[in-house]
Amino acid sequence: MPIVSPHPEPTLVDGRQSERALLVRRGVQRMFRHLRHALLAELGLASGRRADLISLSEKGEIWIVEIKSSIEDWKADNKWPDYRQHCDRLYFATHPGVPLEIFPEDCGMILSDGYGAEIIREAPEHKLAPATRKALTLRFARAGADRLLVAEQFAYQQAEDEAE
Repeated sequence: MPIVSPHPEPTLVDGRQSERALLVRRGVQRMFRHLRHALLAELGLASGRRADLISLSEKGEIWIVEIKSSIEDWKADNKWPDYRQHCDRLYFATHPGVPLEIFPEDCGMILSDGYGAEIIREAPEHKLAPATRKALTLRFARAGADRLLVAEQFAYQQAEDEAE
């Protein structure tokens, strides 16, 4: 599912994401849309971390996808184990130029080319506690609604500006 943004440059791109990471994200977003998951990029979590992508399935499962665009990106990251406490399944996503064997086998693996993606290895399930699931689902819903409201307000403003 694409990010809704009223700005020429996506507001959910803060300069930390490389062109390659954004392509990986686009392919993963398309795949998750096909899987009928609701998806948000760059969602802040209760721990203070921020998930690259987080999805909510039709069954209410919460998956987090950590995007790695290079070997250097992988080596520089030591925070990914913290994401497990915020999801039922944890995946890494990358592109064909990154060797898959560098990623831990106890996480899922997604390969993306920017136009689509494929789950190469399913993530093991680690069920969230009900209270954690509720809090995270509410955070997801509120963030999605806030982002939609910003986009609608921008569209209304654009229409008014064009009418003048």
